[in-house]
Amino acid sequence: MPEFKTEVEEREFWETHDSTDYLDWSQAKPASLPKLKPSTKTISLRLPETLLDRIKIEANKRDMLYQSLIKAWLADDVNDSLGVKGLAPWLGTSAAPRTILEL
Repeated sequence: MPEFKTEVEEREFWETHDSTDYLDWSQAKPASLPKLKPSTKTISLRLPETLLDRIKIEANKRDMLYQSLIKAWLADDVNDSLGVKGLAPWLGTSAAPRTILEL
């Protein structure tokens, strides 16, 4: 595996190379990182009050925070638009543990 001086150098390398040339992925084992928190960014979103009220009612029915429900719906819609299947709606939030492959 090459040694990289910077993250930019490493990123450029992996954009043009395949990891299977360097790693035997058949030997990978699942590893759980339950306390890993992904990067998040706070945004301001203006919604009609009636829409926000309806979202809050729906979140209450599901016993969840309305902000979490909005994130789940957004993740579902984006995944559907991109044709991504099998990802949990909370992927990309801190609501669930992460699993990676350990070599």
